[in-house]
Amino acid sequence: MSPRRVVTILVAVMAVLVLATVAVVVAVTRDDPAPPPKATGEKAPDGLARFYDQELTWTDCGDAECTWITVPVDYEEPEGDTVRLRAVRHPAQGGGSKVLFVNPGGPGGSAIDFAGTIESRFDGDVRDEYSVVGVDPRGVGRSTPVECLGDAAFDRFVADDPTPDDAAERRAFAASNAAFGKKCLANTPRGLAAHVSTEEAARDMDVARALLGQQKLDWFGASYGTQLGATYATLFPQKVGRMILDGATDPSQGPIDSALGQAEGFQSALEAYAKDCVQREGCPLGSDPEAGLSKLSDLTDSLDDRPLATGTDRQLTEGRAFYGIAVTLYDQQTWPVLTQALTAAFRGDGSILLRLNDAYFDRKPDGSYDGNIGQVINAVSCLDTKDRPSIADVQRAMPRFEKVSPVFGRTLAFGAASCAQWPAPAAHPQPALDATGSAPIIVMGTTNDPATPYRYAPKMAQALRTGVLVTREGEGHTAFTSGNRCIVDIVNRFYVDGAVPKDGTTCKPD
Repeated sequence: MSPRRVVTILVAVMAVLVLATVAVVVAVTRDDPAPPPKATGEKAPDGLARFYDQELTWTDCGDAECTWITVPVDYEEPEGDTVRLRAVRHPAQGGGSKVLFVNPGGPGGSAIDFAGTIESRFDGDVRDEYSVVGVDPRGVGRSTPVECLGDAAFDRFVADDPTPDDAAERRAFAASNAAFGKKCLANTPRGLAAHVSTEEAARDMDVARALLGQQKLDWFGASYGTQLGATYATLFPQKVGRMILDGATDPSQGPIDSALGQAEGFQSALEAYAKDCVQREGCPLGSDPEAGLSKLSDLTDSLDDRPLATGTDRQLTEGRAFYGIAVTLYDQQTWPVLTQALTAAFRGDGSILLRLNDAYFDRKPDGSYDGNIGQVINAVSCLDTKDRPSIADVQRAMPRFEKVSPVFGRTLAFGAASCAQWPAPAAHPQPALDATGSAPIIVMGTTNDPATPYRYAPKMAQALRTGVLVTREGEGHTAFTSGNRCIVDIVNRFYVDGAVPKDGTTCKPD
């Protein structure tokens, strides 16, 4: 999940719970914003001239400008069907001609939404020089989207039992995942659901780079956005400009090892929360962190058979509780929300955890969803790897999951089997990362990141060959949006001056 989702939680959930902290961001508008860019006019790769040479039409959309970019569904058949990508541009406030492409991860997070949030985080010198551009990747958000289930059906899918206990439940679990995949292929136009791999999305970014007049791609990617950026650098190393990858993933891992890493990361973040909670008055976990976590594990286990009432016609199931708890671990500022949610849940009220689950998936009060991250994430993940472990494979690995995370282990383990019945082959699996020949790429990791464990960052930096590792000591997912002054300074100086920090730089907590 992306930093953009953390911002959503802080705004939506804290507002609902009437917490006292309010963040106000004031944007400074300058007189001469940059005009729309002109394409580079470069020679296109074979068969792709009509995409690299297309003319973009920019229109006002709020306080920014938007356009459509056409790309082929299948780069191996560029004369075939096409899809559209939606792009937003926040013009450089000082008239600068540079473009900084941003992506929040997911996979499935909206780069358009992220651009509107992140552009105010960069200092004035960056915004004078750079327009901030978000392009929703193929299959995502406002681009031609992957569509699988209707709103009500997807809500039921999320609520399904994530930890099948016997053979009958495991068959039902497998059947549900198989049906989901078939619906994605059937309901998404022009065969796109079979062509949303990271490699194909990275090729789209090169089309966007050229159309926005950039000889090099300047990039800020967070979480899965690091994988997308690193894949671009692998495919087009000579076209890498100033690239930062924040909250690095490890795309070399198979589904089981990846899920195991997340189980370990979320458990570590939960333990940090528990240690903090028990020192505060009214902590629902009691006074001992270990006993409190055992109490929490008992609660989530009990929801399998006895979901909690929420004051609505939707119950708090084990699946919904998992997402409701996990989403608060992405940022230390949301720990008070988790305390309120658990206090209510231990009293039999699942309403706050249900709202947190809904915030995770951007489910609105009317039951509709803002975006499609919960649906497209499976399509991208399944197309990025040919390794599709079965439920039997997961069961053999289960002792490792339960050891590293008594709370999250079983749920994340079975999640690793979600691609076992995926109906489309991985025709363009994730390439091994190697950006040899590129400009230096800053790779940032946070020491107690729940979603992308820190050890992924040095591994990505090494794999890219040109990676420069920067470490933030602290809690939460990704580094830049934490506001750490050392990190913020590194990011801004890199984009303005090209200042590359020393490899192995560590930023302590403020």
